Amino acid sequence: QVQLVESGGGVVQPGGSLRLSCAASRSIFRFLGMGWYRQAPGKERELVATISNGDGVYTSYTDNVKGRFTISRDNVKNTVYLQMDNLKSEDTAIYYCNRNPSPFDYWGQGTQVTVSS
Repeated sequence: QVQLVESGGGVVQPGGSLRLSCAASRSIFRFLGMGWYRQAPGKERELVATISNGDGVYTSYTDNVKGRFTISRDNVKNTVYLQMDNLKSEDTAIYYCNRNPSPFDYWGQGTQVTVSS
C-alpha cells in the first residue's frame, strides 16, 4: 500500500501563490501516474491536474486552472507538486493527491487551501 501525505496548504489572498507537496511512501512512485484533486465545501471531488509516470512528460489540467497551476514530480523524493499561482476564491478547497488514472480507494488527509481577502 502506498501512503500519500499532502502538505503546503494555507490561507492566501486572491492573486497569491502556494506550492503543494504530496509525498509517497514507496519507491514504486515513479511507476505511477499521479493527479491532484480537490473538494470544495458542498461539492464533489474533482480532478485538477495530472502527470504521467516516469519522467512526467505528459501533464493535463482542468480548464479553470490552465495557465495558473503547474504539476511536477521528483521521483528521487517520491513527491509530486502543485504550484498554484494567481489563486482565486473559487480555488478554495481541500486538495488531495492520488494515483491517476484509477485512484486508490484510500485517500490522504488532504491539505486545506483557502483563498480569501
